Amino acid sequence: MTVHARHAGGSVTLQDVALEAGVSMATASRVLNGSTRRVAESYRGLVEAAAERLGYTANLSAQATARGTSAIIALLVADIADPYFGEIASGVARAANAAGLIVTVAITERDDAREVRLVRALRGQRPRGLILAASRSSHEFEPELANELRLIAEAGGHVVALGAGSDTVRNVSVDNRGGGEALGLALAERGYRRALVLAAADGVLTSDERLAGITAGFTAGGGTAPRVYRGVFTRDSGNDLMARALADGVDAGTVVFAVSDIVAIGALSALRAAGREPGTDIALAGFDDIPACLDVTPALTTVHVPLAQVGHEAFQASTDDEWLLDAGSLRLEVLVRDSTPRRS
Repeated sequence: MTVHARHAGGSVTLQDVALEAGVSMATASRVLNGSTRRVAESYRGLVEAAAERLGYTANLSAQATARGTSAIIALLVADIADPYFGEIASGVARAANAAGLIVTVAITERDDAREVRLVRALRGQRPRGLILAASRSSHEFEPELANELRLIAEAGGHVVALGAGSDTVRNVSVDNRGGGEALGLALAERGYRRALVLAAADGVLTSDERLAGITAGFTAGGGTAPRVYRGVFTRDSGNDLMARALADGVDAGTVVFAVSDIVAIGALSALRAAGREPGTDIALAGFDDIPACLDVTPALTTVHVPLAQVGHEAFQASTDDEWLLDAGSLRLEVLVRDSTPRRS
């Protein structure tokens, strides 16, 4: 196909692409501007090939001005190096790619003031949707953050939170308490009676919900209330908390519950450094089922959270005009592995 001449000034327009592809402006726009209306694959291929030949780049600012929002989905995570957030981001990115949208990722570092600054900056991009995936310390949004989220919603963007939502914020829930309770009960039924928990700081909702569930399930199964050590959701914290617990004394046959797998992997290193035998001497369980759970020795007992599905659901909530508020919690599953052998 012959490449048609560009408009004066050298910039390639949507009209140029439509002419080159031999389709209508409307069809070219649906393909290149992230429309939710379906286009036949044959036409989509013609338009995308023409856009590539001509070097066409969509004008995101013009799109945002025309429709009120851009083709951007903004995703806020606490720490992109944590596989928990990486798996969620992967789910969001794959869904966005299939829909022809762009994902912008920002890192809050669990700093409330930083989160407000990031949301304010992202609001200037007029995102189609904004997903708050960072760990929260309250079911309520801080007033300054709540105001920024309200302004995004009023501009036509959908705001989604993992956990509690609000009148203007949609939510995708993970049943952290239920998963923790099932894990605690399962390990009590395997014969464990003493436990300790490596948790995040008091007030971090995800950690508190998992801790409450683990305690309820373990004591209901006949175990004693666990000792609790608090830090943050990192491998180094897991290592440090486990070392502190060992210094205080941990009897053989104790089960250690870490509120995330990455914390459990840090604890595993501390156990080995102290000459203790993970699984045989001290049992260890995590939460999330990140891929590394099967790479460590012994393989880590954990609670499977469908993290990529969480990301996909959050994306759908950020783009679907018909999404229902509080659509319910995603179900979790306990996976018992070699790190928690049955006690006789």
